[in-house]
Amino acid sequence: MEIRRALSQDIWELLLCLKMRSKYAILLVFVISLVIIEKENNFISRVSDKLKQSPQALAEANSTEVSPAPAKNGSLASLQELDAAFSQMRSHLYNITRQLAGDRDPRPRRHVMLMATTRTGSSFVGEFFNQQGSIFYLFEPLWHPEKILPGGSSAVVSTLIYRDVLKQLFLCDLYILENFISPVPEGHLTPFLFRRGSSRSLCEEPVCTPSTKKVFEKYHCKNRHCGPLNITLAAEACLRKQHVAMKTVRFRQLEFLQPLVEDPRLDLRIIQLVRDPRAVLASRMVAFSNKYEKLKKWLSEGEASLYEEEVQRLRGHCEGIRLSAELGLRRPGWLRGRYMLVRYEDVALAPLQKAREMFRFAGLPLTPQVEEWIVKNTQAPQDGNGVYSTCKNSSEQFDKWRFSMPFKLAQMVQDTCASAMQLFGYKLAGSPALLANRSFSLLEEAQPAWVT
Repeated sequence: MEIRRALSQDIWELLLCLKMRSKYAILLVFVISLVIIEKENNFISRVSDKLKQSPQALAEANSTEVSPAPAKNGSLASLQELDAAFSQMRSHLYNITRQLAGDRDPRPRRHVMLMATTRTGSSFVGEFFNQQGSIFYLFEPLWHPEKILPGGSSAVVSTLIYRDVLKQLFLCDLYILENFISPVPEGHLTPFLFRRGSSRSLCEEPVCTPSTKKVFEKYHCKNRHCGPLNITLAAEACLRKQHVAMKTVRFRQLEFLQPLVEDPRLDLRIIQLVRDPRAVLASRMVAFSNKYEKLKKWLSEGEASLYEEEVQRLRGHCEGIRLSAELGLRRPGWLRGRYMLVRYEDVALAPLQKAREMFRFAGLPLTPQVEEWIVKNTQAPQDGNGVYSTCKNSSEQFDKWRFSMPFKLAQMVQDTCASAMQLFGYKLAGSPALLANRSFSLLEEAQPAWVT
């Protein structure tokens, strides 16, 4: 009996020892994983630096169009496999950190990305987050990388660079932008940050330093005179804010955001904003008139054939949006609870209601200041509806395009973008009379499943 009791005690001590070793092993894996992830985080940053140093070499390397399909040498496939492997490792690492923290969420900050395309109302919706005092908001931070990347850069290369920039910005590493601002900031000071005035956080004290004589601020603050942007002060302001949000029309491939969603340092929520492609085209033809001369010529010349490149550009726009939305609505495990699809028309018709839904999805409080701004800026007088204005009588403006768009043009958009329009619940107008009939709604009821 004593021998059996002694044996049981030995087994118990052995099990206890193994348990302690397992805990230390988990900690060791955690530390090693952090080191590996940090190396991966710097990988694309090094690519960015190389792009800046030798843009001609990249342009030559991408002189032929790169397809998402695996290349013969398998280099692209290897890159995608490596990316997927790191994503899986991040997921495992996050689970370990949750266990070590006793299931307490180690990521108290919220990170919100408003993903859209041009002329979909993203500036207006982005202001909802800009007006919330605890949010550090950036307006189109990818404008600078887009301007400096070589024209021959493939979509995959550009997207990887954009993703790295977004990740660093969400972590309040604003210095990443210095790689793309021209001229290069000196002493972390620049008067050339795109649309600085569209971010309240960059125009508040202490980021708003006294203005400097003979220094021209190209993108100045709207309501006060500030000196050149001090990127160090801006980064510190970002860290002081409780949450981070940004809007961009330059990142459209939802699948490439998986590493950011699974990064244990981020708590990313993605809101994809869409709009009726007929309205988008009508707005673009006004805002970017010189880019649509061929389309205008086709409209004015009656039966003249439409340039195929115009149709292909429109089809690519609609298909890209549709593919990202379909991925989000399929609710893959990595995106579950992290994706929301919003129609601009629904925001225009019920801005306060949709704002509450978006803030609830993002896990953010909707403050009285935001509500006040929404009420004030969605009941604007007629002269407040400029092309780039965020102050609109939204319920009257959202479908104004249908009364001026030629039915021939609307029909071309409907034929080209039918799949996307069906997914988003936009009705087709079968005749000029229906298009111009306000009592005929062009909207299906929004689907609750759009929040995933």
